Amino acid sequence: MKSRQGWAELYSLDIDRAADAPVFRQIYAQLRSAILSGALRPATKLPSTRELAAQLGVSRSAVVAAFEQLLAEGYASGKTGAGTYVASDLPEPFAALRDRKKPPAPAVAIASTFRDFGDFVDVTAQNDDRPFNLGRTLVDARTAELWRKLSARTLRSFARSHLGYGDPRGMPELRKSVCDYLRAARGVRCEPEQIVITSGTQQAVDIMTRIMPRPESEVWIEDPGYALTRLALVAAGAKICPIPVDQHGINVAEGVRRAPKARAAFITSSHQFPKGVALTMARRLELLGWAREQGAWIVEDDYASEFRYGGRPLASLQGLDEAGRVIYVGTLNKALFPGLRLGYAVVPHSLVRAFVTARYLADRQPATLCQAVVAAFMEEGHFASHIRRMREAYRNQRDALVTALRSRLGDHLTVEPPDQGMHLVAYMRRGLSDVSIERAAQEHGVVVRAMSRLYVEAPAQSALMLGFSGYPQQVMAPAVARLARAFRR
Repeated sequence: MKSRQGWAELYSLDIDRAADAPVFRQIYAQLRSAILSGALRPATKLPSTRELAAQLGVSRSAVVAAFEQLLAEGYASGKTGAGTYVASDLPEPFAALRDRKKPPAPAVAIASTFRDFGDFVDVTAQNDDRPFNLGRTLVDARTAELWRKLSARTLRSFARSHLGYGDPRGMPELRKSVCDYLRAARGVRCEPEQIVITSGTQQAVDIMTRIMPRPESEVWIEDPGYALTRLALVAAGAKICPIPVDQHGINVAEGVRRAPKARAAFITSSHQFPKGVALTMARRLELLGWAREQGAWIVEDDYASEFRYGGRPLASLQGLDEAGRVIYVGTLNKALFPGLRLGYAVVPHSLVRAFVTARYLADRQPATLCQAVVAAFMEEGHFASHIRRMREAYRNQRDALVTALRSRLGDHLTVEPPDQGMHLVAYMRRGLSDVSIERAAQEHGVVVRAMSRLYVEAPAQSALMLGFSGYPQQVMAPAVARLARAFRR
């Protein structure tokens, strides 16, 4: 009976040929919705792509693309010679959870649990450029020339808005552009009024520490994880609970065991820092279920989502959030260049007022001249083109670095090209100390980061983190040769 119901759900797909969304995206979105609602149960066999294409009257390639995205994000699994099935390891459907759990607290009640700053709110060591330091980017000649032209145009017009203080959320034009981009590229569900322009992900994290209820409460962090997030939380007085990360991402079950009443979880779900793994769909739904049940918050740091080299970008965790528990944080500093100092947060409606007030008190507003240039860069389509070109360039740089490492240091390191991000992880063989190699490499003009430093409680793995995004292909082999000399020491 369940199987027949599942097939009925497939055949009720509604394809709107006049819609802006591509056909494959419509198929993917409706199948995902059916899986999450429980209409398509775990282990249900899906029809063949040829059969479904004929039923819907669409090209088979559109159905293939939709299935590939479902497979990539963990909603489905393929069995050689047997077809495609709904993943069998997904938690109980959210529809059933909603029936069993009490309804979410009203937005006003949720907001009242945060610090209230009153009615005063106006609504109007990484500068080393040697390979292979982290966090560096490149721009090509085309982007550099466009940036000069748009900057000159912005200065020539010098709008009156620059002569006074502006909206602490950021310029409306930029917030709309960011909103449109996130909807299309990351599957984020948002409106422009939920977008807050920040100086980067670190400021967004800092703001969250300011408005969290009972700042001394327990919060989950990834172990290993991003050190600056951990330090910001410690500085704010939070009690950090390091939760181990494995090949599936943060271990949610372990987090629930250690700190079930934690107030927040700070995660890098699409490309975990530093290990580079993606949080599996089963654990994403597990995490969302925990946050909804406990009234906890999830801060999703999507710091390198633009640069995925194998298949389409994975959808955001925020896009799955039905209860408004996820604060989505991103940055333009890595998509463009760190000197820009612009990022964004997508804030649930219930937190917008508290978040904007804290941002206003900390920094008043983001710089309007830079915002105007970025808004024009995005509105005129240059941002999407830049990302496409840089994705190709970074892929080539990644491959050149992997080739050089395997050739010169294959006896000492195990390295695989990451599917996403701007750095790779090379695991040490034979018990070598990553901290010792980090120090020796500095003496040979190479910057590598010891991953073991980023562990808190979990058993540390000895590995090196090497950034590839900021260095042209031709510098890779000579720099790896210098790194090899550090190993020989």
